[in-house]
Amino acid sequence: DKIARFSERSAHQIFLEPEGLSTYEIYPNGISTSLPYAAQEQFLRSIVGLEQCRMTRAGYAIEYDFLDPRGLKASLESKALSHLFLAGQINGTTGYEEAAAQGLVAGINAALTVRNQEPWVPCRATSYIGVLIDDLVTCGTQEPYRMFTSRAEYRLSLRQDNADLRLTEIGYQLGVVCQAQWQRVSQLREAITAEITRLQKKRIFPGTPIAAQLAQEIPTTIERDYSVYELLQRPECSYTQVMQLLSDETQQDPRLIEQIDVQMQYGGYLARQEREIQQRKAQESLRLPVNLDYQNISGLSNEIRQKLENVRPETLGQASRIPGVTPAAISLLLVYLKKRTA
Repeated sequence: DKIARFSERSAHQIFLEPEGLSTYEIYPNGISTSLPYAAQEQFLRSIVGLEQCRMTRAGYAIEYDFLDPRGLKASLESKALSHLFLAGQINGTTGYEEAAAQGLVAGINAALTVRNQEPWVPCRATSYIGVLIDDLVTCGTQEPYRMFTSRAEYRLSLRQDNADLRLTEIGYQLGVVCQAQWQRVSQLREAITAEITRLQKKRIFPGTPIAAQLAQEIPTTIERDYSVYELLQRPECSYTQVMQLLSDETQQDPRLIEQIDVQMQYGGYLARQEREIQQRKAQESLRLPVNLDYQNISGLSNEIRQKLENVRPETLGQASRIPGVTPAAISLLLVYLKKRTA
């Protein structure tokens, strides 16, 4: 495949990666192959330095069928067959994490359905799971789907360092997170809020010994009176450094310090993204009737009608993300819904 796609290249990089500290096995990253065993062994030994290598496990490929994920609701329940939830490769994805994420959502919603409760639909603004599922049920996939961070429009908010702050409360409400874990996260959240409030109230004035020391050590200039909160928004200032210079009480929890620094340094960007999220929430919360007849909405082109019929979006927000559905079409849908509910 590499030779066919990049025939103009004279070389191809391969990274020899140790499989662990207590093994002699090496994984040659960059060789994706499912050729016969003998052929794989032959071309491995053609690589300089691997002439005497022994292949312990051959490369392989998996071929599988899948169902069009556009046939699923956002809860991963089949539109065609009630109470059937699908997760993993059958939905067109590849990768362990992608399968696990879908299995979690499908399992939770299967249990909620048995209890006659509303399903949980993770949204794009709060989790990568929400991005993955929304992409699948809205756009489908023409090749095995992987969850890349570039697929998320709110990735500044969807960070590894704040995953527990974003999702633990939801998990606790759904019954998949224990009370002890929820309490730990709640205490962290409250501590972050309290510390930010304290930093907003504590002020530094120009011409004082503290201002002179800050200007010398960081360095940063104090032209007017600043709150410590404002000061920490400067890229040259860190929470621990400023607290030490002020001889002030410094929090010891590394998670809290990390969140303070992130929220201070990127606060403006995060606030702007939060405003975008809130603006889109109105569309996301506006549900479309299950039996909506798009033929009755005047002004829609036949192409857009067909796209909407194929996907049957559950919300106006989902409809707006269908490839080819224009903002003008979304406006027509909105007008139709308002007339219908008037």
